Amino acid sequence: MENKNLQFKTTLNCGGCVAKVKSDLDNAQGIGEWNVDTDNADKILTVQSEGATEEEIVAIIKSKGFKAEPLSV
Repeated sequence: MENKNLQFKTTLNCGGCVAKVKSDLDNAQGIGEWNVDTDNADKILTVQSEGATEEEIVAIIKSKGFKAEPLSV
């Protein structure tokens, strides 16, 4: 499967929120690098997918009590 960048609008508002999902995203299969732009009004999460699907990433974020919805790239 090809590597691709996926972007999501999230409710990860601050460093504390990002810290809550960090371990799960770091350890998830199929996710390379990722970051959250908390300065952006939409709190954009960018994930370098190495096989992970949008649904899997949204599920990780939701499991920690936050919302994420895929953005069309």
